[in-house]
Amino acid sequence: MLRPWTSAAAFVAMLALALAPVWAQSEDEITPESEAALERGLDWLARNQGPDGNWGSSDLGLVSMGALAFMSAGHAPGRGKYGRELDKALDYVVSRAKPSGLLNIADAQRDMYNHGLATFVLGQAHGMTTTKDRKLNRVLDSALKLIANTQCEDGGWDYKAQRQPNGHDLSLAVMQAKALRSAVDTGLEVPPEVIDLAIRSVREHYASKGGRNLPESEMQKLPGQFTYSKGGGGGTIAMAAAGVVCLQEFGQYDDWRITKSMEVIAAAIGEVPRARNHDGSMPFDAYTLYYVGQALYQVNGEHWKVNYPKLRDYLVASQVIEQQNPSGLGAWRDHGAKGGGRVGGKEGELYGTSVACFILAIPNRYLPILQEGKIESFKKVE
Repeated sequence: MLRPWTSAAAFVAMLALALAPVWAQSEDEITPESEAALERGLDWLARNQGPDGNWGSSDLGLVSMGALAFMSAGHAPGRGKYGRELDKALDYVVSRAKPSGLLNIADAQRDMYNHGLATFVLGQAHGMTTTKDRKLNRVLDSALKLIANTQCEDGGWDYKAQRQPNGHDLSLAVMQAKALRSAVDTGLEVPPEVIDLAIRSVREHYASKGGRNLPESEMQKLPGQFTYSKGGGGGTIAMAAAGVVCLQEFGQYDDWRITKSMEVIAAAIGEVPRARNHDGSMPFDAYTLYYVGQALYQVNGEHWKVNYPKLRDYLVASQVIEQQNPSGLGAWRDHGAKGGGRVGGKEGELYGTSVACFILAIPNRYLPILQEGKIESFKKVE
């Protein structure tokens, strides 16, 4: 059961967070051009948000991404230049929670996609507010309980919000991993058995070039990465990054699979062509970029120092500018430099712009999940 920490435990957790190392902002992370691009992107989101706060979308995951963009730039619920827009987006999501706690009003096949993403964003909002919103807190608590209750017997999750023997794929696990870590960072306790089982499941999505059935000592000698399915299928850049993010969020910082997948990610970033002339494209499709940026940040070191500026500068050079499209000024779309992307139309612009703003704002470290040090409360799973 998910439950609030006692006041004493919460104090210890807050103290640990305050003492945890938060990487200082480097002069190489933010440029005047990236700051201006971020502000144009936020302005696009504010201009295009409808009166209901949802940008005309009924997809709670996409609406949550719009909210996350504002928060990542330091705008908290009820505060900041875009506090009003943020409140509208959060209210849209919170008011549509189902009695079960499910945060999805689209097709049931998107249950745990939208639920995991929306729960993560509500967790970040919870951590950024000084005056707690009781309705948000109730919805968040129910949403977290649903994640724990729908975990499949093998540690994964299905597309639909239901418990069954086997989870479906890594793309669902990473959504729930971020939501669960967000819960821990904002003062809620997650049953350790949920985390332990999830870690084992994530590791089973790793495949080496020599096959999945080799002894682990042999797999460590070969190239490999996290994949979409446990059979080794779907070895995409998105899944390489998703696996890294999962293990980092679950405190498995020294897992050798992280290093192997980061090599794949760095190589892919090196192959991204120069940005085309303000065409609204992204280095990768929005889904992939969202996890690649987080994987770089979490692993830090040379991976972050060398590769983050490449993503940042691509976004600056590709953002739509007024001369090309006055109504689209400041936007990006869900379309990568080499193609890809699954969300079209206005929702694709919402998705692309939200992710791009999030990536450009990462160095500001405003989100609670970006201020964390290493967490030791998750039991080490061997």
